[in-house]
Amino acid sequence: VGVSRIVATTPPRPDGSVSPPTLVALDLAGVKEVYKVGGAHAIAALAYGTQTIKKVRKVVGPGNIWVATAKHLLRGVVDIDFIAGPSEVLILALEDAEPEYVVRDLIAQAEHDQLASAILVTTSPNLAKEVATRLEEVVREVPRSEIVRESLSNYGSILITEDLDEAIEFVNEYAPEHLEILTQDVSKAFSILSKVRNAGSIFIGNGTPVAMGDYITGTNHTLPTGGNATTRGSLSVFDYIKIIDVQIVNEEGIKTLGPHAITIANSEGLYNHAESIKVRLSKT
Repeated sequence: VGVSRIVATTPPRPDGSVSPPTLVALDLAGVKEVYKVGGAHAIAALAYGTQTIKKVRKVVGPGNIWVATAKHLLRGVVDIDFIAGPSEVLILALEDAEPEYVVRDLIAQAEHDQLASAILVTTSPNLAKEVATRLEEVVREVPRSEIVRESLSNYGSILITEDLDEAIEFVNEYAPEHLEILTQDVSKAFSILSKVRNAGSIFIGNGTPVAMGDYITGTNHTLPTGGNATTRGSLSVFDYIKIIDVQIVNEEGIKTLGPHAITIANSEGLYNHAESIKVRLSKT
């Protein structure tokens, strides 16, 4: 049947208008209802309904800590996709990775907010040292430098592992929202990919920064954070699919399976369950 009603909320700009690029994207996505509201109050309006916003059955999409908290508090009132926390990137860089790419990708993640985490994991001490040195230089001059510096100070790390297996083990334990595998050897990157079990979205090779996934590669960028990539992937069509089970048991089926069902029901002490089957068996 599909989703018959799709609603979007987006914070208005200072002049009360909605960003034109946002409106174009919503139109292309087939959204017919757009409300100029954001934050926790938008989640509450969608969950409970207001005089102007009719309530919905499911709320999806990431937001700041207030949005995440609202979704957590209202799950049960309204269905949600998952709780998306502060943004994360883990860069697994081999010794042939371009240091400047690593630096820029760490900073790109750190500029989200002070709670974002940006981590480099490598087997190369030389690469780690070069990245650390260059990072200090670049952070001073980039836009949003205060946010970047605080984010890297609180939640940034450069880790050196004994070998590649240990690095991959860390990746799977950490289960990052974004995983970059930086190397000039694409075949090596795919070899690593085959061993990765937990990541929200994976970016392979020197030419694939997270920012490409943010804006243009076409994958969904509502991703699990905080280790939740151990149990689920990105938002997808499966989040909008509802499965309804249907069963029919004919006369032969109840003769064959009924006695077994009765045994199980009796073992649970649910004797009336058993009787509902027995009465049918008595008439076959």
